[in-house]
Amino acid sequence: MNKLLLRLAKLLALLALCLLIYLTRPWEAVPAAWNPWAPLSVEHQLTPVSRWKLSRLKLAPEQCRNALATAPDNVLDYMPLEDYSPVEGCPLENVIRINRTDVAFNSPFTISCPWAVAWIMFERNELQRLALIHLDNQVKRIDHYGSFACRNVYNREEGRRSEHATASALDIASFELVGGERISVLRDWARPGESKAGDFLRAFQDSACDYFGTVLGPEYNQAHANHFHLDTSNYGFCR
Repeated sequence: MNKLLLRLAKLLALLALCLLIYLTRPWEAVPAAWNPWAPLSVEHQLTPVSRWKLSRLKLAPEQCRNALATAPDNVLDYMPLEDYSPVEGCPLENVIRINRTDVAFNSPFTISCPWAVAWIMFERNELQRLALIHLDNQVKRIDHYGSFACRNVYNREEGRRSEHATASALDIASFELVGGERISVLRDWARPGESKAGDFLRAFQDSACDYFGTVLGPEYNQAHANHFHLDTSNYGFCR
C-alpha cells in the first residue's frame, strides 16, 4: 500500500509540474532570437539559434518568405518571383528581385530568398554600425558586379556549378558613403591599421562571415582582388 501511495504521489507531482509549466509558459520569456520555436525575423540579433535558423532556410522556402516579410517596407523594396529558367541548365527557385534595401544599389538584382534574409539581418545589425565605427559615416549605396550567371566556378568548362548559377551569391565591389566618398575593394583593401577604409573593408568581411556560408575577398586569390563574394553555400568558409 505504501509503495502504491508513493507512486501515486510521484505521478501527481509530475502532473502538477507539467501543469505549472503549461500555465507559466517559460519558453515565452526566451528572447525570440534565442528561441528555437520562434519564427525567424530580420530584426533578430545573430545568435547561435538565429544562425541555425538562417542555415535552414534553403530547405524551407515558405519560412524564408515569411522571414523576408518581417522587413519594414522602407527597409526592403523587392518583388517575389516565380520559379523559372532564364538560361537552359540554370533553373532558379525561391528567388526575389531586389530593387533596394536600406541602401541603394547600382542596379536591381535577382537573388535567392535565403541570401536576401541573411543580407537584411547583416545590414541591420552590422553594416552601418561598422561604417560609423571605422569611417564615422554611413553607407548610402553599394555597387555590385551581379548575382546570377549560368556558369561553372571560374568559368571552367568542367567542374561544379558556381553559386551564381542559382543566384545564391552577390559580388560587391564598392561602397558609397553619405556625402559621396567611395570605398573600393580594389583600391582601398590594405593591411590592418593602414587606413580607415581598409579597416572598414576588413571588418565588413569578418562580420559577413557570420551571416553567409562563404565569403571570399582580395586575399583569397587574384580573381577576387576587386570584390567580395558573398554566398549561402557551406558554412564558415571565410577567406
